[in-house]
Amino acid sequence: MKKRIALDQIQPGSRFSEDVFIDDKNLLVPANIPVKQKDIDVLKRWGVAYVITSGSLVEEEAAAAQAADLPAAQGFAGKRELYLRYTELVDRLAQVLGAIRKNEAVESKSVDVIAQGVIALVREEQDAAIAAILGSETPGNELARESVNAAILATVIGVTLKLPPYRLSYLATGALLHDVGMLRIPDSIVKKKGSLSEDEAQKVRAHPLLSYRIITKELMYPDDVGVIGLQHHERWDSEGYPRRTPGKEVDVLARIVSVADAFEAMVSSKPYRNSMIGYAAMKALLSDNSRRFDPDILKAFIKSMGIYPLGSLVLLNNAAIARVVETHPEAPLRPKLRVLVDEFGKRYERDEGDLVDLIAEKTLFIARALDPKELAGQ
Repeated sequence: MKKRIALDQIQPGSRFSEDVFIDDKNLLVPANIPVKQKDIDVLKRWGVAYVITSGSLVEEEAAAAQAADLPAAQGFAGKRELYLRYTELVDRLAQVLGAIRKNEAVESKSVDVIAQGVIALVREEQDAAIAAILGSETPGNELARESVNAAILATVIGVTLKLPPYRLSYLATGALLHDVGMLRIPDSIVKKKGSLSEDEAQKVRAHPLLSYRIITKELMYPDDVGVIGLQHHERWDSEGYPRRTPGKEVDVLARIVSVADAFEAMVSSKPYRNSMIGYAAMKALLSDNSRRFDPDILKAFIKSMGIYPLGSLVLLNNAAIARVVETHPEAPLRPKLRVLVDEFGKRYERDEGDLVDLIAEKTLFIARALDPKELAGQ
């Protein structure tokens, strides 16, 4: 029996057990042949919302295929288990957000499982998780992906600040749900590419109030979690929204999510702009001058991430290209690197290139940061 599969459920590398059709006559891909990104892009341009197949998605195979094909330049660096853990968190949150969007009942324990998964990922694979956020582009489930990324980054800050376990749980949960109010804002506003009208902007500025209501009234979380959604757009200089709360009166967990959310927004692609590279995003945060962010929270973030965040791609003065794999808080401009393309142009896959510690290699230095797209185009 044929069934419809929504396009947003399909990722590059997805395989189906039977042939997949665009309509009753036109074949998209044969059975067990992976769907390519260009196939998805074409369908989106044509306005196709779903495909037709009598088979089912071979999920494990699709995930394995995509994880195995990730180049060393990308954050997952072929780490299949990390890829699967990360995408499972995104998929689980996407299901929760989908139910909330439809005003369906959601049990808080379904979010708790995701929050604990984020904390475990950070404690066990912090460097790799940060690198994955910066160096990889996993398609689909945009809000869920951005929220999981923000939760990972917020948890990294929380661990650096040595928050007690129960506060860390509140932080991860609030970070996952901080933008949930956006689900109640019309898509015509959320996805608008041009400038917003004043009325539209007011509706967007109301989303923290909606987040607070959903978190505390619908999901029944305590105010400690809800206040993260309410205050994550308040500012240190008291010029934020929705209430212009003085910076020192903003809950510290909301201050953490504010930094994490801002960094995530800068490094993620949006419909209306391209993403920044990690170094450029970090420079933008450093130039804040205590306007938007609590300087102590920002200091903890920089300590945990480095000026060249883990996973950043850099060009060295000898023309080699490398990825940052370890930072030195005492020497933030001289991290430890994994060579991806050496000075002779030889390209390495699957982390086979040399490890270079710029503290020890005095003749080498970083000439500039690179956008991952520059390496992909080589």
